[in-house]
Amino acid sequence: MDIKQAIRASLSQADFLVNGYLADITPEELMARPCKGGNHIAWQLGHLIAAERNLVEQAVPGKMPPLPEGFAERHKRATASNDDATAFATKEEYFILAKKIRAATLQVANDLSAADFDKPVSNVPPFVKSVGELFLFLGPHWIMHAGQWAVIRRTLGRPPLF
Repeated sequence: MDIKQAIRASLSQADFLVNGYLADITPEELMARPCKGGNHIAWQLGHLIAAERNLVEQAVPGKMPPLPEGFAERHKRATASNDDATAFATKEEYFILAKKIRAATLQVANDLSAADFDKPVSNVPPFVKSVGELFLFLGPHWIMHAGQWAVIRRTLGRPPLF
């Protein structure tokens, strides 16, 4: 397995878990939080989409499509406590945008040479040192948040999925 295959596998696993955990979540439940002070699903989805786009853009500038006007601002840390559902997108809107960003991410990764993945990257989390590490972080980032959705699902009375 090479790094491109590893990236595709990691992102595919993340997509599987995300789609499973969110498949039956209702519009009202998008505003559910895993605990007091935790971030609700809607905010987390926007954060994940904006983060993936921005991280890939840091690694390979000029290759990612723009987010809708104001999207990133509505999902910054300062808005995480907002409980007004109208300030956030619908589940369908999040899924459509996530799919668009993911397709672009995969295309960017596919277009890189093996040597490109070893290049250093900056303005990213401090534990990410190279372009390859950045791409390999994206799947686990989604999965970490999906773990919070597993807790929300149990709180809502749903059985475990996995």
